[in-house]
Amino acid sequence: MPLKGIKVLELCGLAPGPFCGKVLTDFGASVTVVDKVLHNPLDVLNHGKRFLPLNLKNPNGQQLIRKLCKSYDVVIEPFRPGVMEKLNLGPEILCKDNPKLIYARLTGFGQNGRLANRAGHDINYVALSGVLSLLGRAKEKPTPPINILADFAGGGLLCAMGICLALLERHRSGKGQVIDSAMVEGAAYVSSWITMSQKTPIWSGDGRGTNFLDSGAFYYDTYETKDGKFMSVGALEEKFFRNFVDKLGLPHLEQSISNEEGKELVTKAFLTKTQKEWAEIFEDCDACVYPVVDWKNVMQHDHNQSRKSFIQTDEGDVIPNPAPRLSRTPGRIKFEKDTNAFDAACDILAEIGQSTNDVKKLIENEVLLIPLNAKL
Repeated sequence: MPLKGIKVLELCGLAPGPFCGKVLTDFGASVTVVDKVLHNPLDVLNHGKRFLPLNLKNPNGQQLIRKLCKSYDVVIEPFRPGVMEKLNLGPEILCKDNPKLIYARLTGFGQNGRLANRAGHDINYVALSGVLSLLGRAKEKPTPPINILADFAGGGLLCAMGICLALLERHRSGKGQVIDSAMVEGAAYVSSWITMSQKTPIWSGDGRGTNFLDSGAFYYDTYETKDGKFMSVGALEEKFFRNFVDKLGLPHLEQSISNEEGKELVTKAFLTKTQKEWAEIFEDCDACVYPVVDWKNVMQHDHNQSRKSFIQTDEGDVIPNPAPRLSRTPGRIKFEKDTNAFDAACDILAEIGQSTNDVKKLIENEVLLIPLNAKL
């Protein structure tokens, strides 16, 4: 695997940091999560990671982190600026201990600026990036895309890319560096095409929701079918549009008619058949029309099946396989069985010379926050 041998220390936070650690794990890195609790119900991105419940407010806990980081390649920390410095674990200290260390700081607003120390969530970061003003339907308020854009795309994924870039640069220079990954900037960056194409005909409508790609064109939208399911339509180009209206039974329909009239006609047409019927009609036709597959059934779609795009856990959860695919060293999801928390701590801390008795003393002194026989 491409990141085999890379050791990562992930300081537990909300979704962006764990997703960054997941990406690195899926492609071969060994990721150790430091959390203050043994069971974190929000951490659903933990497959293949090791866990060390550690009290970072305890000076002994801080010393353990310093010792670990001397032999680690990457630190992922998601806290507001200054938090790690107060714990004596900022990059000035850890990177001095280990000049090859890559210290990734993943926050909403970045390490400096007026809002650097303020709290926020995905919706706030996308709002401040300017991108949220472009998302939504006409005459309606802006619609945030759940928390995909800032938390995961502009946050965790771009941070993982930054780490890989820093690892590549370190291969040449032998030096680590600090990564300032701000989700406001990340959301803007992954939206570069949207913002940089604003003066092109694609965005020639009158504001949000009136353009080709944001529901302002009846031939680029979703439509309900007879059975309450949906079809997606992306018939932008003329050749695709002609195939679309022919198969739909509206051969005289033109792109030039009003969006309202076109949407009304297409809506009525789609309501005459089930999703399965429409999918079969458009199956062998390049009209850019496909069913909106329910997530619960995504593994059953024949294309996804043929590519093994998803896997299912023993608990029945559906998980996407790592992407993109590498021909020689592809990523893979790791499904290790539960490990005794005490044994896991012994394995991790043995890397810095801590014995089993040392681990027991750390637990007694509430440096390690686990009972002796706890399960992860």
